Amino acid sequence: MNQELIQQLGDELYQAMLSRETVAPLTSRYDLTVDDAYKISLRMLERRLAAGERIIGKKIGVTSKAVQNMLGVHQPDFGYLTDGMVYSSGEVMPISEKLIQPRAEGEIAFILKKDLMGPGITNADVLAATECVIPCFEVVDSRIQDWKIKIQDTVADNASCGLFILGDQAVSPRQVDLVTCGMVVEKNGQLLSTGAGAAALGSPVNCVAWLANTLGHFGIGLKAGEVILSGSLVPLEPVKAGDFMRVEIGGIGSASVRFV
Repeated sequence: MNQELIQQLGDELYQAMLSRETVAPLTSRYDLTVDDAYKISLRMLERRLAAGERIIGKKIGVTSKAVQNMLGVHQPDFGYLTDGMVYSSGEVMPISEKLIQPRAEGEIAFILKKDLMGPGITNADVLAATECVIPCFEVVDSRIQDWKIKIQDTVADNASCGLFILGDQAVSPRQVDLVTCGMVVEKNGQLLSTGAGAAALGSPVNCVAWLANTLGHFGIGLKAGEVILSGSLVPLEPVKAGDFMRVEIGGIGSASVRFV
């Protein structure tokens, strides 16, 4: 795919995000590779940075079988997090102003204290580089019509990044079993779903190692101070203004969000 078309599609997705209007799946219009899709996502990111946002981390998407089956996408992807996406636990999140077709997912966020540069990153390297882990709600969004995505569509769309909220409790990753820790998600006071760390590629630590090694092939590292969202442990849940959600992760803590 030529550079002009890559730039055009990145601009199209950026404008779709601003106008809150979806576009037809890119894969229904063009024959594009995953590599093309990552180049499109970088153009979309370039537009966000030019508008004043800054990168604060990265996310891994489509890690759990529940999410893979729901979306029909069967391999992980990654996207960039900016300071325009993050909220604190208990804050209201203006999804009706900022997102198009939002879906919430509970996950574990890693805050790094050291750089990680793949390839060759092990789980031990990830744990040594992690300052703390925090409960998180990621509210994903797709600029692609009706979530009709293939892997190339979600990759081009910055891994369907929307907004995210971090809990106000953090623990060392060595203080909790990240494979067996249980997650409980409530919506409007009712139990919605449960999951465990193992749902995300066997462990959220595996996810972060995968991300570091995958990005390493592009010459991109994970940096000290960055937030890394390690992937959902539960199915995606459509949300709308007026909903309230809470996630509790055993041994780590909780996060909550009200949508407006």
